[in-house]
Amino acid sequence: MKKLLVIAMGIMMVLSMLVPAHAAKDTLVFAQGADVTSMDPHIGKETPAIMVTNQFFDTLMTTEGGEVEGQIAESWEFLSDTEIQFNLRKDITFHDGSKLTAEDVKFSLDRAIASTAVAYIVNFISEVELVDEYTVIVRTAKPYAAALRNLAHPSSAIVPKAYVEKDEEFFRLNPVGSGPYKFLEWKQGDSVKMVAFDAYYAGAPKTKFVTMKVVPEAAQRTIALETGEIDLSTDILANDVARVKGNDKLQFFEVPGLSCWYISMNTTKAPFDNKLVRQAIRYAIDAPTIIDAIMYGAGQPAGDLIAPDVFGYAGDEPYPCDVEKAKELLKEAGYENGFTCKLWVNDNQIRVEVCQAIQGMLMDVGIDASIDVMEFGSFIERTSKGEHDMAYFGWTTSTADADYTYYPLTHSSQKGAPGNRSFIAMPEVDKLLEEARSSTDEAVRKAAYAALEDILQDESPNAPLFYSTLNAAASKGLSGFVMDPAGYHKLENVVVE
Repeated sequence: MKKLLVIAMGIMMVLSMLVPAHAAKDTLVFAQGADVTSMDPHIGKETPAIMVTNQFFDTLMTTEGGEVEGQIAESWEFLSDTEIQFNLRKDITFHDGSKLTAEDVKFSLDRAIASTAVAYIVNFISEVELVDEYTVIVRTAKPYAAALRNLAHPSSAIVPKAYVEKDEEFFRLNPVGSGPYKFLEWKQGDSVKMVAFDAYYAGAPKTKFVTMKVVPEAAQRTIALETGEIDLSTDILANDVARVKGNDKLQFFEVPGLSCWYISMNTTKAPFDNKLVRQAIRYAIDAPTIIDAIMYGAGQPAGDLIAPDVFGYAGDEPYPCDVEKAKELLKEAGYENGFTCKLWVNDNQIRVEVCQAIQGMLMDVGIDASIDVMEFGSFIERTSKGEHDMAYFGWTTSTADADYTYYPLTHSSQKGAPGNRSFIAMPEVDKLLEEARSSTDEAVRKAAYAALEDILQDESPNAPLFYSTLNAAASKGLSGFVMDPAGYHKLENVVVE
């Protein structure tokens, strides 16, 4: 018996030498506050959707690290002010084993242009010409300064032509791309599972499996981190930050974001068709108090719809909170006794709390705004149809160029799903937007955006509230995670001990 015990102990010692002291998990579990709205990258443009689909799809260009670089495009050349030639990598395959070629690039960009959801990102393209199997020329009707950055946006994803054409509805539930992870399963409202694509052109991902769990309550995401149920969570509740930082088993990430949070007012409905009412609402809202009380200081009052780090930022001062001024404007507009309306928000705890604060502030000037909370997908669908009075939104200028925000949110051609949920339609606004996006002269573009903001400050179809910082938290054993300022975090280099 003694001899057997010695042999057993020897075997255990050998095995312990073979197993790494810090073995990596084969599954990364991360949580976010909302589900994917669509697995189709040319439809699902909201951040929770892109956070998932960005793992499945690649684009011609990429802005990882802040600079524009090639991804599917191995090289590119400006043939003229309106022509860019892209030479594609020849070693890229889709998850179904088919080769990625110029046919797929043309098909994908044409498809994105035809999408009511994401056309604003790529509709600067007038034509995509096939040169040969691995070369395309992208033509624009006019010079477009943000072309390369827009082609790096996840909504410009390249999809497999043959697979999509065979059964488009099947593709939308079973996506196939060329990205670092392959789709496995989607339990709507619950989770998405994916597996590493070993044939990825840039090398196989570090972790074999990834699971995204939908956890709407921010506090529950923090608890799930503490218990080890999840490895990574985005959007940590502001009042949980100190708790996370004080936990030696967790780590905290934070980066200045490119997002602006705002109230959009439906200018096609009374009384929001009156700019004095819209101005009054802006004067009624005390953004600094919202930032301090609800965001725990994690934000900056917003004057413009784009953040300071975005090209084209004009630096307009935020509307100050002035209750008496708000009342005067309402009286001038014919609403001395106020009015009733609805303020819509999706089912996110922090966003609901912000709207509750705004509700109280509006009540102080005589506006009785009831709050309707709805599921994210329904919120997006119904506001796209213009059913709302007012609604609370966040918009991320993910290309870091003003065109990405101002064009979809304020151009008359972008009403509804593309982004213009105030339904503003002004020829002078359209003219400035088109001038800014077609010029390659930075001075001309900046002047156009400054003039645009002068109009928007007066017309106030939207009420910018604050610019937010982005945060995330993870278990201490997680490494390789880099935050993206737009919130489109990539996961192929993440390892969890």
